[in-house]
Amino acid sequence: MAKKDYYEILGVARDASDDDMKKAYRSQAMKLHPDRNPGDAKAEAAFKELNEAYDVLKDAEKRAAYDRYGHAAFEQGGGGGGFQGGPFGGGGGGFADIFEEMFGGMGGRGGQRGGRANGRGSDLRTAVEVSLEEAFAGVRRTIRVPTSVACESCTGTGAEGGTANASTCPTCQGQGKVRAQQGFFLIERTCPTCNGAGRTIKNPCKVCQGAGRVQRERTLNVQVPAGVEDGTRIRLTGEGEAGLRGAPPGDLYVDVGVRPHPLFQRDGNNIYVRVPLRMTQAALGGAVEVPSIDGGKQRVTIPAGTQTGDQFRLRGKGFVVLRSAARGDMYVQVSVETPQNLTPKQRELLEAFEAEAVTGGKSSPEHEGFFAKVKEFFDGLGGR
Repeated sequence: MAKKDYYEILGVARDASDDDMKKAYRSQAMKLHPDRNPGDAKAEAAFKELNEAYDVLKDAEKRAAYDRYGHAAFEQGGGGGGFQGGPFGGGGGGFADIFEEMFGGMGGRGGQRGGRANGRGSDLRTAVEVSLEEAFAGVRRTIRVPTSVACESCTGTGAEGGTANASTCPTCQGQGKVRAQQGFFLIERTCPTCNGAGRTIKNPCKVCQGAGRVQRERTLNVQVPAGVEDGTRIRLTGEGEAGLRGAPPGDLYVDVGVRPHPLFQRDGNNIYVRVPLRMTQAALGGAVEVPSIDGGKQRVTIPAGTQTGDQFRLRGKGFVVLRSAARGDMYVQVSVETPQNLTPKQRELLEAFEAEAVTGGKSSPEHEGFFAKVKEFFDGLGGR
């Protein structure tokens, strides 16, 4: 016979608050209590049914499971009285399957998928620093990494002489995991007996004590690709810590740092170089040679009247785009330098230039335009 809805038993709506359910339970419990109904089998059955419903709905986690799956969430547990028995036993089905659906394999049959994969070696991290030129062209670096490697004596099996003398772990029955119930939840942990391998070694290797790996310092060659940026992480698959007893190794992650350069600044795949010009160079124009990141020189034509902040673009002279044939550009940024420590002759010439600039000519249009606006501003204030 189908079981009655727990909310219906309590006489509350599905969105009832905890206080509403508590009041409804107390009210009905007083009416149905066996002391008030001696010898009444129907009242006794109703009282048990009431307690079962309230035991589920007063618990937020149990209530959430009931709202989603109804009585199916507890059908192997002997009712709502604590979830004992079937749902958390060794077999599948019932709430174990529901838990697996909700939490992605932490419960139910999830342990069977773990097996020896839990013995996988740990991932490792190291760092390498390169210059901006090396980041531009790419470079191969030799690094030393302290790590665990497969034991040569037992060829990584953990067994003496490499012999296959392993047996199924009696604790986890070969699954590599053990499960324990903690209240409403099923907790899975790596098996402490076999460390997740699912098997135990009868005659462990004396060199690695059955682990199948030993501590060593490895030397690796790492290819830092051209165009790499500061903070890039390179993954070397399978170059991490060796796994337990033949399990797969972890990966090695190499964090690349790029040192600042005294001449060049990088922005994405573009590169910038700041070139200071003498005042006369900027005014008269000409050509300058600037360095490029590849070690060459680039000739840049500076037009007469160049101002601070002007920049000139050299296409394709920047960094390569990773995994692409495209390249960034190089930008020459100009800064016009005001002369200092003038000789008497230089001062005389500049004073003559200034006198000429004031009395005639339009050699400084931005300067003249600004102060024309200032005059209009003050003239406007005077007319108020």
